[in-house]
Amino acid sequence: MKKQYSVIVVGAGSVGMATGYYLAKKGIETLLIDTFDPPHGRGSHHGETRLIRHATAEGSHYVELALKSQELWHQLEKEIDKRLFLPTGTLMVGECDSTFIDETLKSAMEYSLPLETLHAAEIRKRWPGFSVPDHYIGYFEPGSGALLNEECIMAYRTLGLHYKAHLQTNTRVDSIDFLSSGVIVKTAQNTYYADQVVICGGAWTGKILSSLNLPLEPVRKTFGWFEADDPTYYYTSLPCFYFSLNNERYYGFPNINGSGVKVGRNDSERSIDPDFMKQDFNQYPSDESDLRSFLERFLPGAAGKLKQGKSCMITKTPDMNFIIDQHPEYPHVKIAAGFSGHGFKYCSVLGEILSQLVLDGRTEYDISKFSITRGALVKN
Repeated sequence: MKKQYSVIVVGAGSVGMATGYYLAKKGIETLLIDTFDPPHGRGSHHGETRLIRHATAEGSHYVELALKSQELWHQLEKEIDKRLFLPTGTLMVGECDSTFIDETLKSAMEYSLPLETLHAAEIRKRWPGFSVPDHYIGYFEPGSGALLNEECIMAYRTLGLHYKAHLQTNTRVDSIDFLSSGVIVKTAQNTYYADQVVICGGAWTGKILSSLNLPLEPVRKTFGWFEADDPTYYYTSLPCFYFSLNNERYYGFPNINGSGVKVGRNDSERSIDPDFMKQDFNQYPSDESDLRSFLERFLPGAAGKLKQGKSCMITKTPDMNFIIDQHPEYPHVKIAAGFSGHGFKYCSVLGEILSQLVLDGRTEYDISKFSITRGALVKN
C-alpha cells in the first residue's frame, strides 16, 4: 500500500465511511484507517437499525440536515441497488407536557412537516400492538422510519472501494503528528503522510485529540430484541416508536424479518473507557428489566423471551450537539465527534459536509451550532 495520500480518514465507522465514499467519488486519493473491521460491534454503529426522524426534538437546526440525509439515503439505495431504509413511519408518544414532544412539535411547525396528531384511543385502534393510557398523546410522522445501519455502512464501504478509496482495517492509529502543512499518521505497521486528515474516531476521539481536552464523554448503552410473533408487531403493521415518559425515554423498532421487537432506553447510561468496552448485556439487572418493564406497559404482546441483547457506546458533548469543525490551530485537520446518541441518521449528509470542508474549506450547510469553540465546550 502506498504511503502518501491527499486525505486520511481516521475512524471508518458511520461518519468516517461516508466521508471516505464522498471523497473517493470526487476522485480524491483517500485512505481510511480503522482499529476494527467495519461494520463491527465494538463502537457505536451496530445493532441492525437506527431511527431517522425529521421533526427533531434536539433542535430545529437539525431538521434541514435530517431532510437532506433522507434524500441522500434514498440516493445511496439506488446506487447500491439495495434496501437501506424501511418507511415504517415513527410514532412519538408522551404526556401532553412532555418537553420532547413540545420540541418535536416546534420543529414540525417551523418546517411545515407532516405530523399527525393522535389521541390514545386512535393509537390503540390503528396499531393494536400498543397499549397507551388515555392521558397520553401521539404524533405520527409518516415519512420517517428505520435505517438498516450496518447495511448502510457496508454500502458506503463497497462504493468507496469501487471509487478507489483505500481501507486499512484492524489497524490502530498510534499517533498523528500535525504539521504546518500536512499530517503524519503512524500505525504499528506503517507511517502514512497526507495533506489533510479527518478525525472521526467515535468514542476514541477524545484520546486521539487529547491535547484539545475536549469534553467528550463515552457512555455505555444497551438495547434488546424480544420475541413478538404476533403479526401485529411486524414492520409492515407497526411503526417505529419513541416514548417520552415522565423521567424516562424509550425508542424501538417493529419485528423486522423475525428479529423480534427491538427496544432501547435512551436516558440510561454508564460512563465507560472505550478501550475496556465489552459485549456485556445483562451485566446489570436493569439492562433487561428496564426494557421488559417498558414493553409490559406499552407493547405487552412484545414482552416475550429476550432473543438477544447488546451493548454499545455513544459519545456525548455537554450540550448534546455535534462537533463538526476544523482544528483550532491546524485548518487541514477536520474533526467530527460527539454525536450524543442521535447522529447516525445524519451520517449521509455529514459525510458530504466533511468532504466539502476538505475540498473547499467551507460547506453549504449551516454547521455553526457544531463549532469546536462554542461556549458549551470550553472548560472553565
